[in-house]
Amino acid sequence: MDAKLLAWARAEQRRRGRPPGLPPLWLFTDSRRVADPRPVVARLPKGLAGVVLRHDGEPGRATLGRDLARLCRARRLRLVVAGDPRLAAVLGAGVHLRGGRWPAGAPMLARRRGALMTSSAHSLAELRRAARVGVDLAFLSPAFATRSHPGEAALGPLRWGRLARGVALAVAALGGVGGVSVRRLPRGLCRGVGAIEALGQAGGERLLLPRHSVSEILCCATSSCCGVGGPRSIVPQG
Repeated sequence: MDAKLLAWARAEQRRRGRPPGLPPLWLFTDSRRVADPRPVVARLPKGLAGVVLRHDGEPGRATLGRDLARLCRARRLRLVVAGDPRLAAVLGAGVHLRGGRWPAGAPMLARRRGALMTSSAHSLAELRRAARVGVDLAFLSPAFATRSHPGEAALGPLRWGRLARGVALAVAALGGVGGVSVRRLPRGLCRGVGAIEALGQAGGERLLLPRHSVSEILCCATSSCCGVGGPRSIVPQG
């Protein structure tokens, strides 16, 4: 993991006036680049990160979602599901919108108490739409050039800041953001970072490596724990 990004996140978490319950780091799953995100989620820093489950159209998405939900509860991470409010409700997770729009054809389910709602956004219009529907955090992208969308024009720090200031909404940066580039964004305005590679690299940071394997963590996150690690290692998601 990007050590500088982790340091930024810890400082941001302590910032006065930060919206409660919004972790500063968010892993976006990507079936093409990280086919199985379970080991990555198991290495995310406890209480400091969230997961946006995408993997759209993947046949094993529901099973993956259940595993990620258990991992997130065990590691005090937040989970939101992109484009599927029903799956989100089953998992006890929040919902991730795209462009501030409710998924086409999806039922308008009552929002579970404490569940987060996030959204992607690429323009001021989409940020405002997200604010109107009550989104807690919008990911404004692409903040910088990114390998996942080669050739796409990046917003850059100045335009990103202008757009983020245009709404009464917590805004996170997505797209090419790492521990160095995040510090180019307006201080105090960027409330979070969404990433794939910056969070998806296993790295060798001792503090981020789980004490047990993914299977053992999943086992201990169930009511019938196998005993590995003991109940004290599992802290329910707030």
